[in-house]
Amino acid sequence: MFEKLQRMLSRVDADYADIRYEIKKAVIISFQGRDLTQIGSNSTDGYVMRVLKDGGMSSVVFTQEKDAEKAARSAEENARLISKNIKKPVTLAKTEVIKDTFVPDLKEDPRKIPMSEKLELVRRYNDIPLKHEKIGTTYIAYQEVIREKHFLNTEGTQIREDLITTRLVGEIISKDGSLTQNIRISAGGSDGFTAVRDQDKYLGKKTAIALDLLKAQPVEGGTYNCIFNPSLAGVFTHEAFGHYSEADLLENLPAMREKMKLGNKLGSEVLSVMDDPTLPGKLGFYKYDDEGVKSKPTQLMRNGILTGRMHSRRTATEFGEPVSGHCVAEDFRYPPIIRMGTIFIQPGTPSFEELLGQLGDGLYLSDAQGGETSGENFTFGAQYGYVVKGGKIDRMVRDINISGNLYKTLKDIAAVGNDLTLSRTGGCGKGPVMQLNLRSCYGAPHVLVNNLVVGGV
Repeated sequence: MFEKLQRMLSRVDADYADIRYEIKKAVIISFQGRDLTQIGSNSTDGYVMRVLKDGGMSSVVFTQEKDAEKAARSAEENARLISKNIKKPVTLAKTEVIKDTFVPDLKEDPRKIPMSEKLELVRRYNDIPLKHEKIGTTYIAYQEVIREKHFLNTEGTQIREDLITTRLVGEIISKDGSLTQNIRISAGGSDGFTAVRDQDKYLGKKTAIALDLLKAQPVEGGTYNCIFNPSLAGVFTHEAFGHYSEADLLENLPAMREKMKLGNKLGSEVLSVMDDPTLPGKLGFYKYDDEGVKSKPTQLMRNGILTGRMHSRRTATEFGEPVSGHCVAEDFRYPPIIRMGTIFIQPGTPSFEELLGQLGDGLYLSDAQGGETSGENFTFGAQYGYVVKGGKIDRMVRDINISGNLYKTLKDIAAVGNDLTLSRTGGCGKGPVMQLNLRSCYGAPHVLVNNLVVGGV
């Protein structure tokens, strides 16, 4: 394959060029209620070529080898046109020339598991909530995505890497009269089919929460001190902070760029945030990004002070900062853009029980449900929560929305627990065509946040 890719690149007249060829294989099995609604697999493949010419950079996607010559000419012409219509020429930061083949160590290769076995596993999980009278319906799906990648550039880098993702996702919907409640489920990882086995107790626990929500009361609106569980704290970190640590979202926003200048103090002293795609077996793991750059841990914040951000080769030059290995594509249909790998709040020292004691009276909120950010402001839903009185968890509450200002909330983080948990499924839509990166992962310990506005009755 590399000989073929080299022939394609040799046709390009450019200052720099790279090409990525991928075979993408996908499996999906889904149930809606008791009905099997989808079962199947597919395999697609294609190429994406990027060309840098006279300071202009363009990309082109094609699926047939015979179209390589035409694609190269098109990419060259587009790069020349771009170079004449931009104020600042594109310059790529220098990186190590790499020649490597990497296949992850899997506990159980999903490609070797029969479709019939996968089907029966999903059916069994789906049956767990449906045994209960007040479960109205379910959506339970198994998803498997395998990307077999080949990357080559004109600098001499040559990389072969596999990315393998297995996921169990969906929701459980409970119903009592006109009241319905839903709880999302998620399990999986990048270390093989084992990541979705033995989830019976997990489905049982989620079913119990969905049923308990039918008896819960809506939260009373107001301003509260709150504890976020690791899932909710992780989503907050990803959405409200992580995206503004992606250099391509900052570069054309002067005010935000000034606020996110390295060295600025944005958070409380207990808050440190890392993005680390190198954690083996975790959902956000990859060894090389889609520019052929080796991934590395990036300290984004330490003790409330901004210390780093995520870069492509282009933005590293633009900001005068180190390349971080965070330029990732969904698949062969797209050129890479800056994406989070595994972003998480680093653990502190207090236990969960100590955080409850420090909270005293307030709310304990769990699991994100929808949300959005707009500039400095954010709004998120929590799937469920509990009133906390005197440091003890009391009654369950529902219909919870939290909102606030990013910078104020970062400074209002009062304590960070010692129980770091990373998500077992992820995902992030970004880009002009909303590329969905299934492997974008997040996490946190329990986190105590003061002065949160909570919408309710």
